[in-house]
Parts: sequence; structure tokens; C-alpha cells
Amino acid sequence: MTKGVLVDLTKCIGCNSCVVACKMYNNNKWIDDRTLYPAPTSGEGAKLADENWTVVRKCRISKATGERIDREAPIRTDGSEIWRYVKEQCLHCKEPACVSSCFATAFVQTELGPITYYPNLCVGCRYCMLACPFSIPKFEWDHPLPMLTKCSMCSARVENGDAPACVAVCPTDVMKYGEYDDLLQEAKAILARNREYLRQIYSEEEIDTLFARNYVQHIYGEEEAGGTLWIYISDTPFEELGFKMNVPTKAIPAYTKGYTLKGLITGVVWGGILTCLYFVIGAASRHAAVKAEKTQTAHGQSGDEEGKA
Repeated sequence: MTKGVLVDLTKCIGCNSCVVACKMYNNNKWIDDRTLYPAPTSGEGAKLADENWTVVRKCRISKATGERIDREAPIRTDGSEIWRYVKEQCLHCKEPACVSSCFATAFVQTELGPITYYPNLCVGCRYCMLACPFSIPKFEWDHPLPMLTKCSMCSARVENGDAPACVAVCPTDVMKYGEYDDLLQEAKAILARNREYLRQIYSEEEIDTLFARNYVQHIYGEEEAGGTLWIYISDTPFEELGFKMNVPTKAIPAYTKGYTLKGLITGVVWGGILTCLYFVIGAASRHAAVKAEKTQTAHGQSGDEEGKA
């Protein structure tokens, strides 16, 4: 039932169709040349931002070493470098840290997998930014009433049985949308060169083309952060493409759920104790005030009687 997307980076030509589709579907602005906090949507400096929910980042790779070439280095025209394009967006964790960290329930995971955001519930605490292992949620720093933003995997389209907007417009089939388990099995078959399994999906010619691409033996997103619904395959090591490689394989909420529960219990207990103290101290204060008032009244009456005498 859970949906997912398989991204084959060897097919991406950097056309930015996915970026345009994302902007149009979500009514987001172009902020490449924004005065405050500009954020390109393409090129070597492309980065996710409050209005950039998906970007296509260009990486220059040395043909000889397979390592990434510094973006400041002059472009080589002698055929010694190759270009790879990385489509970035929220990876939609199977056990999302943003959801578990949000006490306001502004982030919610749907039954089909996408993680949606409800700005009317958000209190702007930014715990989701701290919790996310991929640094995906972005804050609207230049808004007077800022909120958090991120890709929602076009959850409304997914609920209606359609692919996310970025997937639907890709001209080179970089992204494949479908059942998550099926996509993961397909990715594993490609890396294992399992022709028999792939015959169920591709023609013999297409399989030969896949096998000629020399994919690295790593499906990014299969294990990272406990697994993500967007998974990647590539012929270039992911560390050279700028992917975060220090992400734990254990789901982030698994590290915090015990502390969260203890924190909740502690909060309830202390809340009860402080409430009781409030009423006890309040009652004692009122009693002392009444006693003082009676004493003052008694003294006043005594003084009146002495004056009359």
C-alpha cells in the first residue's frame, strides 16, 4: 500500500522540468535572485529553500578518478569530466523524525506514506529542522509570520492515484512512481544484474542498457534513517554527489521515543505536583489573609473602645 519513487540518476539530463512542475503545482515563487537568502534551483549551487521544494544540482565528476571536481575549478572541455545531476527533495522517511518531533502535530504521515504539513497548526518551534537527518524542512526567514515548508510528495495527487507532479513530467523517466516494495525489489535486481526478474519489467534491450551503466552497489534510502520512500541508484558514488553519508541506519524516532515518553510522564507528574502546590499555597495565603484581616479588625475595635473610655 505504501507508495514510493525510484530515482535513477544516470538518466537525468538536468532539464529542470521537475522543478517547474513543483513550482507550478505548489504555487511557489522563483527565488534564484532574491535579495535576501537567494537560492538557485539548478546548477552547482542549487539548494532547497522555503520556496524551493525540489532542485536539480549539477555535479562535475572526474572521469579518471570518479571524484567530484571543485565547483570553483574551470570547466574542462577535454572530455576528462562528466556531469551528473541530482534531483533533491524531501526523502519521506518511513519513520519520519519531523512527525515524531512535532508536538503540535503540524507534520502528519498519510496512510500511503507522504508526509504532509499543516501550517495552521505550526507554532514555529523548528524542532523538525533539528530532528531531520537530511536537513529538509526550511524556515521562511524573510516572512513576517514565518512557517516551515517542504515537499509533501504531492500528497493530494497520491491520494487520487496520480504520481507526484515532478515524476509525471520527467521526459527521461528518471523517476519511477509505484508501490514501494516493488520499486525496492527492482532496484535490487538492477544492482544484482538479475535478468530473470527484470524481464517482468523491461525488454532485453532495455536490460542490456541498464547493465551497461555500472551502478554502484548502494541503494540510497534503503537503510538511511531506517529507510525512505524515495530511493536512489547511481553509477557515481553517492558521497561524490553530495549525499549525506553520516545518516544512521536506525530510524531517528527510535532514539528518542523512550525519552519522549519519559518527558511526557515527567511533565504530567510535575504538572500535577505544581497544580497541587498552587492550590495548597493559595489556600494557605487566603487563610493567612483572612486571619490578618480578622486580627486587624479586632485591634481596630479594641482601639475604638479604648478611645471611648
